[in-house]
Amino acid sequence: MNLGLLGGTGVEGRGLALRLGAAGANVVVGSRTVERAASAAAQYNQALGSSRIQGAGNLEMVAAADIIFVAVPFDRAVDAVQSILPATRAGQVFVDVTVPLTFAEGRVDYVEVPQKSAAEQLATVLPAGVDLVGAFKELPAHVLGDLGTPLDCDVLVCGDSSAARERVMGVIRMIPTLRPVDAGQLSSARVIERMTMLAVQLNRRYRSKAARFRILGI
Repeated sequence: MNLGLLGGTGVEGRGLALRLGAAGANVVVGSRTVERAASAAAQYNQALGSSRIQGAGNLEMVAAADIIFVAVPFDRAVDAVQSILPATRAGQVFVDVTVPLTFAEGRVDYVEVPQKSAAEQLATVLPAGVDLVGAFKELPAHVLGDLGTPLDCDVLVCGDSSAARERVMGVIRMIPTLRPVDAGQLSSARVIERMTMLAVQLNRRYRSKAARFRILGI
């Protein structure tokens, strides 16, 4: 199974690439330019001491991947996904890690979208036969990218296809100290994305950078 990263050269993409590569997955980093993707992949491989991560143009990445993580900023996610639709195929799963937050003048705000969540908005542009799952939304990108920091937390996974959720949860289980929790239908993203805003606010109040969540009792 190949895992693709749309936005693989950004902060969130870097963290995902490093964690997944360290877990033994084959990762294809996508970018609008092959050169940028190849450069990022080389840096990630150097950090890992391996060659599991490859770079490719976005269309080539999507064509090669079974599961594609959407790691671009929220305000560019729809356009980015629409640009690679010609390369999609039935049976693929897209994993939305975006959160609709804005930061201005020391404030963090949640951006309301007509579909109620970023994940539900992104699902509207995917073709039939391609499922969308929300995951990794509440996990800080810089913590994800620090391989020396045990994650020791849960990842809430939501999506309207139970089979797609299970496929993504299987990938998450590869990463040590990270536990996937099945959060049910894609509409759960409405709560999960707001949990990210809460984590940001907690980090600011307690002067931390690592607030994340663990679900007890299950």
